[in-house]
Amino acid sequence: MEKQKISVRVAGKNYTLVSSDPPEYIRRVASLVDRRLSEMEIASGMPPQQATVLTCFNLMDELLKARDENTALKRRLQQLQE
Repeated sequence: MEKQKISVRVAGKNYTLVSSDPPEYIRRVASLVDRRLSEMEIASGMPPQQATVLTCFNLMDELLKARDENTALKRRLQQLQE
């Protein structure tokens, strides 16, 4: 798929992203990021920059745990197939 520019709004700022993913997907990602940032600011009471960094740590933690789980499930599936 050809790359295209997609405009999104996150944390009150507009961003133009270039991606080969469908615009609906990019907008969905942006919306989820915006929501997580907003939730972190409200829950923590931190200034926006600190809440952004903490949100990044939380998202990376979730990503790494999901990858680890995916790897374990693939191993288990391979064992079951053997």
